[in-house]
Amino acid sequence: MRPVELSPLFAPAQSLNGIGPRMAVLLSKALDLPPNVTEPRIIDLIWHLPTGVVDRRAEPTVAHAAPGSISTLKVRVLKHRPAPRGNKKAPYKVACEDDTGRLDLVFFHADRRFIERQLPVGEQRYISGRVELFGENLQMTHPDYIVSPDARHELPLLEPVYGLTAGLSGKVLYKAVRQALERIPTLPEWQEPNWLSTRGWPSFAESIERLHRPRETSDVSTGSDPWQRISYDELLASQIALAIVRLKLKSQAGRQIAGDGSIREKIRQALPFALTNSQTQALEEVYADMAGPNRMLRLLQGDVGSGKTVVALMAMADAIEIGAQAAIMAPTEVLARQHMETIEPLATSVGLRVGLLTGREKGKARQAVLDKLAAGDLDILVGTHALFQPDVIFDDLALAVIDEQHRFGVHQRLALQAKGKGGGANVLVMTATPIPRTLLMTNFGDLDVSRLTEKPPGRKPIVTKMLPIEGIERLVARLRTQLAEGAQVYWVCPLIESSEKSELAAAEERAAHLAQIFGAENVGLLHGAMTGPAKDKTMNAFAGNNFQILVSTTVIEVGVNVPNANIMVIEHAERFGLAQLHQLRGRVGRGDRQSYCMLLYKAPLGNIASERLQMMERTEDGFEIAEKDLELRGGGEVLGARQSGAPGYRVANVPNFEELLAAAHDDARMLLNEDPDLQSPRGESIRTLLYLFECDEAARLFRAA
Repeated sequence: MRPVELSPLFAPAQSLNGIGPRMAVLLSKALDLPPNVTEPRIIDLIWHLPTGVVDRRAEPTVAHAAPGSISTLKVRVLKHRPAPRGNKKAPYKVACEDDTGRLDLVFFHADRRFIERQLPVGEQRYISGRVELFGENLQMTHPDYIVSPDARHELPLLEPVYGLTAGLSGKVLYKAVRQALERIPTLPEWQEPNWLSTRGWPSFAESIERLHRPRETSDVSTGSDPWQRISYDELLASQIALAIVRLKLKSQAGRQIAGDGSIREKIRQALPFALTNSQTQALEEVYADMAGPNRMLRLLQGDVGSGKTVVALMAMADAIEIGAQAAIMAPTEVLARQHMETIEPLATSVGLRVGLLTGREKGKARQAVLDKLAAGDLDILVGTHALFQPDVIFDDLALAVIDEQHRFGVHQRLALQAKGKGGGANVLVMTATPIPRTLLMTNFGDLDVSRLTEKPPGRKPIVTKMLPIEGIERLVARLRTQLAEGAQVYWVCPLIESSEKSELAAAEERAAHLAQIFGAENVGLLHGAMTGPAKDKTMNAFAGNNFQILVSTTVIEVGVNVPNANIMVIEHAERFGLAQLHQLRGRVGRGDRQSYCMLLYKAPLGNIASERLQMMERTEDGFEIAEKDLELRGGGEVLGARQSGAPGYRVANVPNFEELLAAAHDDARMLLNEDPDLQSPRGESIRTLLYLFECDEAARLFRAA
């Protein structure tokens, strides 16, 4: 269970003064709540860190208050001048003074009684806000703070600025955060004292205090010592959690699988090409894992066209050789059917029985697949999320292959793994998204890694060229020649202007333009609003060379293999991230014909967009591209958060993310090597850290141990 001392932090935000049901709804919108959390809690307010600070330390006299500046002034209230009756647009003014000069406080749509209570004539008040010059008179419109001398401490000289939402005022949020800070208990130190002193970092409590009650304006910078300290805490918690999950899963006895190699050899001989060196190396690593005493949990990284599916099939053959079954799961129906098209001919040629299960298989057809699976009459099942469903029962699942892991959660992976006997199928995870070392540590830290770094023999390099959008007519002229020789073209349209034109409208407009030039019968259109069967029909027609140009939104990023398609045109390429450009380019270059990728851009290009497109011209190496993508985007949005499934951090989106992450990765590994059960004094405090950052999966595994 969560340590008792942390309970106050996980209490509802509504337990604070001034936060009722309506305010809680607004907080839910403003705060970055974790998945599955619907009601804001105290801890969510604490992690809602300031985006800036208002400096109210300047306390000049009225005569020396500079127009345009934020100033805190001590004044006497002289006179109230309400707006004339019937003139609602005129302001309510309050004349004030000190020994050096006068200043008016100005209020629009004011409640007279409230202002009279706030500013009684003859009394002194501290006021803080922006000083302005109106004609020759100084004034302050709607002061941010009005406090009496005995409440002077309530006026923050360095006031943090928070992200808000419509209806939620900064003052309400500020008061809620101040109350939340009072709930933080005294916690043990989980960081090494030498590490803290070397970095000059404060304690956890002081760090949180300085972020929400800054002593200097620099305290709320992401490079400040307090922010760096809390970022490292969060990264260390995530790294330890990943390492624990890995240790516990890897320590569970696996099923030792060592086939006789007979089916694998038949498949190898049936292949139209020889395996690359990196495919052979990856297979050796997979076979060694499967034959070992513990469960396999391996990530196969392979760039577009590097032959991951063949490696998966050879690995599945190893399981089938001992009389067991294998499954391969893809995130979309299109990708599942593509795997089926690759695997089925090879598998059936060597006598293996393959089935397909997606959301489209229904009724008797679905039941027939399930019956064969349960009876052991299917060797390989290819499918989508449909494989998770409770009525999908294997006779003996020994290997689960999961494609594009980042589109599934760890829990989904475990759910498929659990369908093996004793809840423990071996797992091979595949991804075509080249992943830099940093992201491997954060998102795939519980997996061993194999890399496919070569393309199958015979694949020609893809010629990639940048072209300004003004040169589109030249491009169309060159396409005429290619199409006459039998080429096929992908033409991808992104969102043009979100306020004016949708992604779909842009694609429709381009398709109509090309249909005028090349004929309507020669141009197809594919977009996300189409139904699954309609998408498949269009893709299959394109794959069958029924038309030559497929105009598409980005839905073809992962799609059907069309070896004859050798030209990729990406319109407004400057709007795409590097990883997505690389994925799109990978749709061509799969046949014998020389392939091209044309990057149409709108000038002038910004520095980062220019670097991105030049990188695409320079290399096809997905791993090099991924590292460049990381450099250009920074740690907060590696590969595009949505493209890669990069884990979302609440605090640790900082400039030196990679450096802190690498340190946390090493620290976590050393700690668990020395204290795998977290029984030492530091280990006990690390458990508190895991609960604080809600790494509950790791904590649950410890309770189960």
